[in-house]
Amino acid sequence: MKRYAPYDPPEYMEWTPDPEVIAEYQALITNSPGIGRSIERLGPSGLEALHRGLVRNRMHDVALKRWVRTGVLTKAWLGCGEEASTVGAVYALDTLDVVGPMIRNAAATFERGIPLEESFLAYLATGDSLTKGRDLHFGDLAHGVVSPISHVGDLVPVLAGFALAFQLRGENRVALTWTGEGATRTGAVHEGLSLAAARHAPLIVIVQDNSVALGTARSDRFRAALEGMAGGYGIPGIECDGNHVLDVHRAISEAREICRKGEGPVVVLTRTFRLGGHATHDEAEARQIFDADLFSYWGKRDPIGCYEEFLKGNPHLIGGDAEKKLARWEAEVSCEVEAAAERALQSRTLALPDPEALLRDVFSG
Repeated sequence: MKRYAPYDPPEYMEWTPDPEVIAEYQALITNSPGIGRSIERLGPSGLEALHRGLVRNRMHDVALKRWVRTGVLTKAWLGCGEEASTVGAVYALDTLDVVGPMIRNAAATFERGIPLEESFLAYLATGDSLTKGRDLHFGDLAHGVVSPISHVGDLVPVLAGFALAFQLRGENRVALTWTGEGATRTGAVHEGLSLAAARHAPLIVIVQDNSVALGTARSDRFRAALEGMAGGYGIPGIECDGNHVLDVHRAISEAREICRKGEGPVVVLTRTFRLGGHATHDEAEARQIFDADLFSYWGKRDPIGCYEEFLKGNPHLIGGDAEKKLARWEAEVSCEVEAAAERALQSRTLALPDPEALLRDVFSG
């Protein structure tokens, strides 16, 4: 994938395939029957969709970061390096399933069918956005996306409610949400998982262990607690490489099957790393929290670069000529993102928010 000097982290600017990392990536596939089943289930079109989704997620963040650098926005919450934990999960679900993303899981919105420009419109607070300019946290239940919330972890009980509703109605559907490892220590996460565990509700909770909770580095002791988290609720737990889009797809596919058998909920722990700060305003602080070696380690494991190398090494899976196809897919996605961002910028002047809309679609007791 093309790299962008003003916006990509230095580890990605210098990225070249590391032989040991690529060998690890392939070995995980070779040694995992579950990944083999995922590849078979996805087929050429699904593998292409994964690549387009990863690139779309990255280009979406590049566009937002460009807006920050040029003064269009004051800040943005990005997920550079964590794209596979979102994209791999979304494509393991069925169309009737429901997801509740964190704001960094922005790809969950447009990969589930919400128009890409809605994310840009929400950031710009335009009157023609889904939230009518009131909030950048947007969703659309017509596409099975519950609006995220700033309080990370609070969607766990909300999605537990969706899962319980599916169960009571006898519907073959699951609810999925993401949370950070720091948020697993909040009451909302505990309450949601406790309820879902008591009722064996079809809920999947992805815990993205990216080694940091806001500005606090995770300790090894905390990591051990995360590994035993599912057991603490007496429910199944699955771990996967959060930078390996196929391993994420495998893990969520397995979790969904567990839920369909009435044996949920499931906690899926993904190991990943965000090559940026909590938001665009504190990227320098993030560099101070961790050693450069950690950035180097995860930089070599760029989820897009590694997946592209896998496809190049297995061109038969996508119908041959991987180099040409990857270039075409990326070019098309890049044009799509740029067009969506441009349309959103036009709305900033053509579709100002209606002050009266603030009083619509709200409830009072």
